[in-house]
Amino acid sequence: MGSVSAKALEVESDYKHDPLEGFPNGRKPREIKTTLEEMESAKIPLDKRDYCVDYLMKFLECRNEKYPWVYKCHHEKHEYLHCQYEDYLIRMKDYERNRRLDERAAKSGQH
Repeated sequence: MGSVSAKALEVESDYKHDPLEGFPNGRKPREIKTTLEEMESAKIPLDKRDYCVDYLMKFLECRNEKYPWVYKCHHEKHEYLHCQYEDYLIRMKDYERNRRLDERAAKSGQH
């Protein structure tokens, strides 16, 4: 999860294949509700500016409100970590899908 710009989040692929190939009804678009200005004002590190930044903002806001009883923000922390895990799964599935499509193209001689 390196630094991410707004444009990089829109199209995050270096793959050769159509991202909608194999999805007859299309894919659910992934959106970020937090603006870059809000991320900058909250001093979110560049490596945390990903699709889960909305959950991170809620978690940090809760920590600021509940300090020193930050354990009361366990629900927000769980939501953030769950989002991180789901994002990881999506990226790995995309990688595997593209690897298989590459293999299929190589076998059929299209490569």
